[in-house]
Amino acid sequence: MIVIDLFLEFALLSFVAFGGATALLPEMHRVVVENHHWLNDTTFTHLYAIAQAAPGPNVLVVTLIGWEVGGLAGAFAATLAMCLPMSILIYLLIDRWESFSGRRWQKAVSLGVAPLAVGLIFSGATLIAQAAAFGWAPWLLVAATLVANLRTKLHPLWLIAVGAGLGLLGWV
Repeated sequence: MIVIDLFLEFALLSFVAFGGATALLPEMHRVVVENHHWLNDTTFTHLYAIAQAAPGPNVLVVTLIGWEVGGLAGAFAATLAMCLPMSILIYLLIDRWESFSGRRWQKAVSLGVAPLAVGLIFSGATLIAQAAAFGWAPWLLVAATLVANLRTKLHPLWLIAVGAGLGLLGWV
């Protein structure tokens, strides 16, 4: 049954969700599009875009994928699978983890998770950019936004507004 398959696949993914659901985009894409053929590239990219445009947590993409694949039951199963297993594990292990506070290996693990999350999020961004088939103008906008973000104190919403304006004009 597809709802059970959704639950099992997303439950497994939940254990490597360092950086949130967005960090898992390449693996979600592999599971949902390449392995099971539940969605195509375009639908996957559109669901991600809708999830990012909507207010709320980034795990919303999982709910939308579940909805598209299995309706209401699929949305519930995918979301529950992404949130519940790791939440239970963390609940059971948090006291134990805190008892190792200050140990060298615990610090190493804590420090190692940050670059892992950044790398996973970057790979997800690359997947979405490839699926969007960017031309030169969007890449120029990405580069300009990166430079502006690093060199100025402009609020990121101004940069988003500029990108939206350029999109409305049809330039990107």
